[in-house]
Amino acid sequence: MNSTNTDIKIFGSGRLPFANAPRKLVGALSNRDENEVNSVNDALSEAIVEARNVSKWYGGFQALKEINLTVRRGERVVICGPSGSGKSTLIRCFNRLEAHQSGDIAVTGIRLHNKMRNVAEVRKNVGMVCQHFNLFPHMTVLMNCMAAPMWIKGVPEAKARKLALKFLERVRIPEQANKYPIQLSGGQQQRVAIARSLCMEPAVMLFDEPTSALDPEMVAEVLETMTSLAREGMTMVCVTHEMGFARSVADRVIFMDAGQIVEEGAPGDFFTHPQHERTKLFSSQILSH
Repeated sequence: MNSTNTDIKIFGSGRLPFANAPRKLVGALSNRDENEVNSVNDALSEAIVEARNVSKWYGGFQALKEINLTVRRGERVVICGPSGSGKSTLIRCFNRLEAHQSGDIAVTGIRLHNKMRNVAEVRKNVGMVCQHFNLFPHMTVLMNCMAAPMWIKGVPEAKARKLALKFLERVRIPEQANKYPIQLSGGQQQRVAIARSLCMEPAVMLFDEPTSALDPEMVAEVLETMTSLAREGMTMVCVTHEMGFARSVADRVIFMDAGQIVEEGAPGDFFTHPQHERTKLFSSQILSH
C-alpha cells in the first residue's frame, strides 16, 4: 500500500474494494513472485480502520492535522497524549460521531463521509465505549444489551436475548441482567456498556477513556474486562492514560500532541526508548504518578 496509485484506488469510491483486492491484485501483478502478491493481499484484507491525511477543524482551530493511521484485524492500539491533543476527536471520527473535513477514513472497507447510509453501515460494525456509560435508565441491563441488535440489525428477540446473556457472562456480570442501571456500581455499568457493544458483534471496539469517570477501585474491573477482550483477539483502539494497560495489552502505542501523531511504536520501545523529546516529557510525567 505504498504506491500512490494504490491509495487512489482505495479511496476513490464509496465502498473500499478490500474484499475484491486479492483478485484485482493477482491479475495486475501476475508476473511477480506469488509470495509477494499474497503478502500485499493479506495486508489489504486485514485493514479494519484506515485514516489517510485526516484533518478536522473547530472553527479556526485545527484539532487534527493530516493523520495517517492503519489498524489491522486483531491489533490492539493504544492512543495517549495530553488533554487537547486530538486523541478523542480522532477515535470519534472512526464512527462519525465527529466529522472530519479533509482526508479519508474507511472502516471495514466502507468509506466514511456525509452519506448517512455509509455511516449507518459502519456503526453496525463498530462498538464504542465512552467515559460515561449512556445506558437507558428505564431499561434493565438485559434490555440495554438487547436493544441495538433488535432495533438496528433486526435480530429476533430470542436471538438478541441469547446474545445479551452470552456477553453479560463474558464481562462477568450475568447476575445483574434483571437490574436497572441505577442499581449498579460505576464499574458494573461500564461493563454493561462493553457487553452492549459486543452484542452488535463488531469488527472493532473503540474505547474513549473508559475508566476516567470511575472511582479508583472500579478501574481494575473494567481494565480486566478489556484485557480479556484483547487476549481473545478483539481488534481494539483505546484512548487511555492507563499506561499499565498499554504496556501489557497494546501491540502499538501512539502518542499524539497538538493534533498530530508525534510517535508510535511497540510498548517496550515506546516506554523505554522514546525518540521524540515531547514523548519523553509526557512519559516521564505520566509514569511518575
